Amino acid sequence: MQVENFTALAQQVQQYLPLLGLGLLVMIGSYYLSAPLSRWLIRPLKFFAHSQLIAVVGRRALRLLLILLGVYIFLRLAGLTEFAVAVISGTGMVGLILGFAFKDIAENFIASILLSVQRPFRLGDVIEVEGQTGVIKQVTSRATTIVDYDGNHIQIPNATIYKNIIRNFTANANMRGFFDVGIGYDANLKLAQDSALAIMRNHQAVLDDPEPSVLIETLGSSTINLRIYFWVDATRFSVPKVKSALMHLVVKAYLQQNISMPDDARELIFPQGIDVNLSHNEKSETPIAQTKPPRAERVDPDDQPAQDLDTETDEIRQQAAQARDPEQGNNIL
Repeated sequence: MQVENFTALAQQVQQYLPLLGLGLLVMIGSYYLSAPLSRWLIRPLKFFAHSQLIAVVGRRALRLLLILLGVYIFLRLAGLTEFAVAVISGTGMVGLILGFAFKDIAENFIASILLSVQRPFRLGDVIEVEGQTGVIKQVTSRATTIVDYDGNHIQIPNATIYKNIIRNFTANANMRGFFDVGIGYDANLKLAQDSALAIMRNHQAVLDDPEPSVLIETLGSSTINLRIYFWVDATRFSVPKVKSALMHLVVKAYLQQNISMPDDARELIFPQGIDVNLSHNEKSETPIAQTKPPRAERVDPDDQPAQDLDTETDEIRQQAAQARDPEQGNNIL
């Protein structure tokens, strides 16, 4: 009886041995051929999406599917059909469990894919997100690194960037700046506006189109407050530096043209009144005049040093290129 069982087992092994060998060859072949096949299959995607991250993710996903297909064929040829189905189902269940366990990581990874496809910014752009402003240094599958104008490296998760408002300052080269100046009610308003406009139109950093403008912003208690708008090419000039230079020139022109720039008037009200006592000199009945502290001398605008109007963005880009990468990983943009 035992001899007959052994003979039947040997016949079954002999029957399944060719299929088992074929399945083993298919599984090994799928493992070694998965890499070149995935690269070949993903090649047409480059015509539709120029994202390096999508190409990498797609290639790895196809390679994993090819390997799983080889394992499934091996199990089917070995007569383990139910086990093969269990393996495929278990793979999906494991992926679902891992997705919940690493929710934040998966969220940042998906956000990195969307950022690489939509491209709201490029490497070297100046952006503002979540109150942070700086130059884009690196974008990985987890976070985006920016270098602010103090030289600090700031890492922001990609999910945070994707879900918040992004201000890209370099997508449009033109940037508007403004400043306020108050003139007295006795001043020549038209002369003040024309003078400020002439200064901006003759300044090398101010663009003619869009044209500058001088508008009345508010009417204060003692001043007419003008708001002066100007546009500059932010890729060449720094808006704060140009603003400082224009303020210097406007103050200089207003002083030369005797256009008053008084302080805001301040009024103190005493509802219950106030007692006033006049002190007299023993030798004279004339009240002693109260002396006022001397006023600070007005600074001559000509004494101000000349300013460099170049933008600091190129300097920050150079610092970012020379700085150590705070996070390992390849750029996806």
